[in-house]
Amino acid sequence: MAVLTEPVTRERSALITATAFVVALSLRPALTAVGPVLPRIGLDLHLGEAAQGLLGTLPLLAFAVASPLVHLASRRFGMERAVFVSLLVLALSSALRPYTGQAGLWIGTAVVGAAIAIGNVLVPVIIKRDYAGNVSRATGVYTAFITSGAAIASILAVPIADAVDWRLSLAVWGGLAVVVAVIWLPRTLSPEPMPAARVEDGTPPVSVWRQPTAWLVTGFMGLQSTSFYLFVNWLPTIEISTGGVSERVTGVHLFLFQVFGLIGGLSIPFLLRHPTNQRAGLVTASTPILVALLGLLLAPQLALVWAVVGGLGQGAGLVAALSLISLRGRGHHETTQLSGMAQAIGYTLAAAGPVVAGYLTQVTGGWSTTLIVFAVLSATQVMIGFVAGRDNR
Repeated sequence: MAVLTEPVTRERSALITATAFVVALSLRPALTAVGPVLPRIGLDLHLGEAAQGLLGTLPLLAFAVASPLVHLASRRFGMERAVFVSLLVLALSSALRPYTGQAGLWIGTAVVGAAIAIGNVLVPVIIKRDYAGNVSRATGVYTAFITSGAAIASILAVPIADAVDWRLSLAVWGGLAVVVAVIWLPRTLSPEPMPAARVEDGTPPVSVWRQPTAWLVTGFMGLQSTSFYLFVNWLPTIEISTGGVSERVTGVHLFLFQVFGLIGGLSIPFLLRHPTNQRAGLVTASTPILVALLGLLLAPQLALVWAVVGGLGQGAGLVAALSLISLRGRGHHETTQLSGMAQAIGYTLAAAGPVVAGYLTQVTGGWSTTLIVFAVLSATQVMIGFVAGRDNR
């Protein structure tokens, strides 16, 4: 009997551990469902284009504000319980915000962003703990689930709005968060180990804000996020303006950008598997972004190629950034603080990036200056990856 029970117990434990990937499915739909129906929201609630743009940026600002505070909730309640509460808050705010008027939409969107920030910060730390022997590959799977959830919500938003209305197309993702919370619940029932007073290498804890390596990790995460949101927000417009691509075709290119992001994210862990030196992986992940930006500048007629190359770089870059956070954090609490720091600054830059890009283009009358500026930022990311990925022994 014992021979049968042990494999069953092991299998159940593996399934519970894998629920971290299921949480990733719920971390983007509440955000990516907004863009496709944003014109309907603006028309119904009398929001101008500037207000609509701010509504799309608000979750990123909420990420920036909430991320550095997540470690406090983690220390107080434990990581599993903090994630569970964040899922319940995400479910409630997602369901209520479309039906509570303009004020409720704004407040609910901010709360949605803050709830997602908890998952953004803690789930990669949980993955580091649960998959300590294969952090980069597990992080690749995690980001694949994030991207899949985002893509599904983007595809379904308009059909749901057409069938019912835009309110249901936003609220329905609260139901997904409830399902994920139920799946996650078993992880909250067992007590978590008390945190150690020192980090894993035996040195006294030092604030991550005073560690040079933490700033390198943060710089890499911030620059990766900035270029990602430049592509997501402006790639179709850039292609139309510089390459003469039709609006319909730019939509296909943006879809391919996301698809090849999945491929890049699942491929890059092979180069990040070294336990102490990730230089090759970080540089390889960063270079395609630089190539894509220079390609859009110098050969815009090859827009499809640059969308594919940029997608590969963005998917690989996100996995590289999250893996770097896990690999450079010494102990769970320091990794949580590092994750909060990197994501706070990273999403602040991400929120500012599309705005700066639009301003530069408006002032200069074209996209050349903007592409040059962001290419310089991407080159900086390559250099930071070279330094941050060095042997950390």
